Amino acid sequence: MAGVRDKVTRLFVVAAIAEAISWAGLLAGMVAKYGPPGNEVGVQVFGPIHGALFVAYGVLVLAVARVHRWSPPATLVALACAVPPFATVVFERWARRRGMLGPVAPARQPAPVG
Repeated sequence: MAGVRDKVTRLFVVAAIAEAISWAGLLAGMVAKYGPPGNEVGVQVFGPIHGALFVAYGVLVLAVARVHRWSPPATLVALACAVPPFATVVFERWARRRGMLGPVAPARQPAPVG
């Protein structure tokens, strides 16, 4: 089970970051579309990419919530973080710090001097 948990968790992290990057691309495409150039290519390219990553992130939230036994409120917050730009990365970092994505790595001890 640990192998599946690790894979799902890694995919979740990748999806959170990719979803945020696609948000940046979509926002840039919207600026180009509605700004002086009036070019729709950015929205036509990043719109479907962002849509697919949005869905992938949602599915992976549900999978990670199940394997790590998140509470329903934490799961709902994770799902809601797909809506505001870049919130998926903020949630992923928050969840990692709280140990919601697996054991938190212990702090490294400084090497003894002497």
